[in-house]
Amino acid sequence: MNMIQAQTVQTLALLEPFDCLDPATLGRLAHGVRSVRASRGEMILHRGTEPGGMYLVLEGEVKLFLISSAGAEKVVRLAGPGDTFCEENIFSGTRQTLAAQATRSSIVLHLQRNALQAAMAAQPQFAMALMARLSERMQELVEGMEQCTQRSSTQRVAHYLVQHADGDDGEVHLPCDKQTIASQLNLTPETFSRVLNRLRRDGFIVPRGRRAITLTNRLQLERIAA
Repeated sequence: MNMIQAQTVQTLALLEPFDCLDPATLGRLAHGVRSVRASRGEMILHRGTEPGGMYLVLEGEVKLFLISSAGAEKVVRLAGPGDTFCEENIFSGTRQTLAAQATRSSIVLHLQRNALQAAMAAQPQFAMALMARLSERMQELVEGMEQCTQRSSTQRVAHYLVQHADGDDGEVHLPCDKQTIASQLNLTPETFSRVLNRLRRDGFIVPRGRRAITLTNRLQLERIAA
């Protein structure tokens, strides 16, 4: 095992779901790992591509999105450090339905499907952990569909703010720009801004610069979101 593979094994051993693998299996898995460095705005995976495995984000952030026939972007998920994407490709070998793009300078590992399948066969608990992660993705997708189809624009924004508030202090640190958040909520940036302004005028929130918001009436926001 060379130095790069040894470093990869050490990195994977600290992250779910790879932390349930024994050193020997991790070593075999690390043998075919490819490191991808992407600058902000760089495409990591195009829609329709056959990934040949799954990706693990080590640093930065990756945007998974769709483009409509009219050219509008719909952000489905943001993957940060420790997150994975393309897990479904391990089981089906299908082409990717979502494009993946770095939203900031990022380091992403690509793990080969054959090596992942061998690791699942060697250690069933790893296969179970991957299935659990896929189940979480399915749940997130259903919740996102509910958010976008059954809630008003005000409900969507209120729900997002409540979800991202830090503890009980009511501080929200927006993880990305407002255009990306609007896309996640299936709103135009203009609608997103109008809703924020309305919530500010009604005394529910206080903006703190470009990326921070204080919830001044969290209880009422929770009622709106519901």
